[in-house]
Amino acid sequence: MRTATISNRSILLLCELALASIAVSPCTAQQATFRSQPVTPAGEYTFGIEGPAVDDKGNLYVVNFGKQGTIGILAAGSSQSQLFATLPEGSIGNAIRFDREGRMFVADYRKHNIFLIGSGGTTIETYFHSDDFNQPNDMTIAADGTIYASDPHWKRHDGQIWRIAKTADGSVQGEKMLADRPMSTTNGIDLSPDGKTLYVGESDTREIWSYRVDGSKLLAPKLVKKFDDFSIDGIRTDISGRLFVARILKGTIAVLSPAGVLEREIRLSAKEPTNLAFGGTDGKTIFVTQRQGGLIESFRTDRAGREHCLAPADCLKQK
Repeated sequence: MRTATISNRSILLLCELALASIAVSPCTAQQATFRSQPVTPAGEYTFGIEGPAVDDKGNLYVVNFGKQGTIGILAAGSSQSQLFATLPEGSIGNAIRFDREGRMFVADYRKHNIFLIGSGGTTIETYFHSDDFNQPNDMTIAADGTIYASDPHWKRHDGQIWRIAKTADGSVQGEKMLADRPMSTTNGIDLSPDGKTLYVGESDTREIWSYRVDGSKLLAPKLVKKFDDFSIDGIRTDISGRLFVARILKGTIAVLSPAGVLEREIRLSAKEPTNLAFGGTDGKTIFVTQRQGGLIESFRTDRAGREHCLAPADCLKQK
């Protein structure tokens, strides 16, 4: 009994101290939920750190590694990022998302592109471009591959949402979605697990709105949550429909019920979270990009993220 007690304590200590333990199954089973800690050293990423997304192998990708216009990769189990790709000259990424085939999409706000990098590759192609973009900011991807992108105009304090999808002839078409209300500066965005509801955060007003998706229309707008202070940035949903919201300058991730009830706020190690992504072998590890310090931190949660369940169809049943 004494030997077993010492062994268990040793395992717990290793889990808390090892930065790479977040992605290793023996430790994640022991790690307390909703307790955040740094994963990478400070200074790996620029002030523009954003767009975290995890592939099906557990690798985390984040924009602006070392300098603007790059993508860094934090391999599963690693505590240091490496350069994954450099975007075309003049382009700067803001958001990354993966579809169910493992293809990576990158929103280039500077040159108004949505880039595509094929599964397992590093070749960058232009998937969609429009001069009508203000600046594609954040994205979310539906199970059928449709991309929804927020498109804020920061100087005018307004914004819009784009729908980008393949047509019957295989070409890619993008269009501004019609909504029943004028939007403020659209920023964080994600879908409900069933894909029928789109959540959109508006940074200037600190509001999150939900819409029923009907083709190119956003219907039945509903105010889900208005925060009294601090701004909001990235949003992700889990398999039960909860919203995880980056409270930039407050240094927390707010967890909301689908109805907008604040369930908890996770205190982070730094004050400026820009976005977050679910990952880990079970989809229950949340990685947070921190503008303050240019680092990534992480915590465990109790349910998998929606995107983690895009490929395995039965994952959504594990609520």
